[in-house]
Amino acid sequence: MRPLFDFLVKMLILSVILWGVILWKSAEYGIELNSVFIAWILIAANALVGYLLFEYAFEKSQAEYTRIVFGGLALRLFVIMACVAIVIVQRLVAINDFVLSFFAFYCIYLILEILGYQKKNKQKKKVA
Repeated sequence: MRPLFDFLVKMLILSVILWGVILWKSAEYGIELNSVFIAWILIAANALVGYLLFEYAFEKSQAEYTRIVFGGLALRLFVIMACVAIVIVQRLVAINDFVLSFFAFYCIYLILEILGYQKKNKQKKKVA
């Protein structure tokens, strides 16, 4: 349970820092915060679900692990693509702000997710 808690704490700290920077610069650059918030929610939920799937699959057999992690990756990709399509088609956001923040959040949270995987793997090796 410790790696999950560490991941959630790092995710919270990263989110607070990112939102501090966004709020600090939003007036200067005319950023529509609603667009950024929707992008952040989509990507934060994606990263959290990805890490939870990894945690669930970690002690499974190799075949199950691969099916859960990569199947979950494909499913998450399709869900995110559908959400992005709905948001853009329904014109719920300012497209430029949404797309830019979506890609920025995706890159940042993907790094956090990978670091979480590595930490969990290191702890497993220390125990073994």
